[in-house]
Amino acid sequence: MGVSRILGTRTAWTTVGDGEFFCPGCGGDRNYQRLTGRRRFTCLGVPVMPRGETGPVVECAACGHHYSADVLDHPTTTRFSAMLRDAVHTVALAVLAAGGTCARTSLETAAGAVRSAGFDDCTEEQLAALVEALAADTGRIFGEPCGPGLSIELHEALDPLAPHLAPAGREAILLQGARIALADGPYTPAEREALTTVGAALTICTDDVTRLLTAARTPS
Repeated sequence: MGVSRILGTRTAWTTVGDGEFFCPGCGGDRNYQRLTGRRRFTCLGVPVMPRGETGPVVECAACGHHYSADVLDHPTTTRFSAMLRDAVHTVALAVLAAGGTCARTSLETAAGAVRSAGFDDCTEEQLAALVEALAADTGRIFGEPCGPGLSIELHEALDPLAPHLAPAGREAILLQGARIALADGPYTPAEREALTTVGAALTICTDDVTRLLTAARTPS
């Protein structure tokens, strides 16, 4: 009988948590168990000597595969959709507030972008009311540069999302904001500043932000 069949190791797993995660093996949201384990040497299949601890690992309840704990850093599909929806909504409000006039064309473009992101019942009137409330709450005047409060809101909405977006996805959000700004005419200085803040929060380099904002002005 071979040595490998006589001696071996066995891991006894203990569940220390559970929840829902995005399983890279299944390619979708699944339930998981978070496990820690104790390894033991075995002789003829019988545990005989402790060999230390292992884990923690994340076990998918569907496929049974084990993953390192950092897999939980990836948002679930449901969470990712909510983050994307909130990000587009925040960018739209920031650009509209920077634009100053809340022209009908800008509101229509913004509402279309927000609805496409998941706020199905968003209307132009709702966005206009939110922009007015935002200005009243912060004491801003329409058309002013992006103040610290609005800049913080953009970073809070975009910073957690950016690492989970491909470059094309980050650029798409910036271009949506650019189209809202351009719907009623050329960029104002305040709109350009707001869009630059959006680009920075999305970790798009300054040169690429300039390139994208210029490209958005060119009819396709």
